[in-house]
Amino acid sequence: MTPRPLINNTPGKLIAVEGLDGSGKSTQVYLIQRWLELSGYKVFFTEWNSSLIVREATRKGKRRNLLTPTTFSLIHCTDFADRYERNILPMLKAGFIVLADRYKFTALARDTVRGCPQEWVEQLYSFAFQPDITFYFSLPLRTALDRILGGRPALKYHEAGMDLGLSPDPVASFKIFQGRIHKAYELLAKKHGFTRISSDRPVEAIQEEVRGVLRDRIDLAHYKAVARWIVR
Repeated sequence: MTPRPLINNTPGKLIAVEGLDGSGKSTQVYLIQRWLELSGYKVFFTEWNSSLIVREATRKGKRRNLLTPTTFSLIHCTDFADRYERNILPMLKAGFIVLADRYKFTALARDTVRGCPQEWVEQLYSFAFQPDITFYFSLPLRTALDRILGGRPALKYHEAGMDLGLSPDPVASFKIFQGRIHKAYELLAKKHGFTRISSDRPVEAIQEEVRGVLRDRIDLAHYKAVARWIVR
């Protein structure tokens, strides 16, 4: 049975960004972070696969090609759980706007494409709140592929989906892998009510639309940082 998503019941707001590699999501969330910080709001940023405790084990497993689809999923969930309990949840309880560059939906897309049952993956991440807003930066698959393949000298083994045996050629494997992830994201977008943002446009136009959504759906004034003056 698919677990019911947990609603955020903390004073803070959780904003996630999702999308294919090359969709511009990381650029947009960085711009959101800087805008909020410079406007004086309480904001915290976290990104996928960045736990200091888990990161080295993940690198070693990838470097030696030791990760099966199941262990790949479990080690990323461990990374997520560590960041969630140490950073995300405490900051939400402290009344911050938390920006997540990829959230549990990244696992739901990638791990299911790697062959893990979707209900199993959803159960793994059932401890985590549903974001208040999930921005899904969508663009044609061909555009996303061209951006990545045109900007990187070489594809990493797991990035290209080489562990799935899709093709002996990294580029061909990457295209197939990303195509499957794209389909998975489209299904997730409908199921979880993502806020779709067309990212096949200038960066400035996308950012203005994102800021407009935040202004409309969040009482930003509630998250203004309070200056603390020290009187001596």
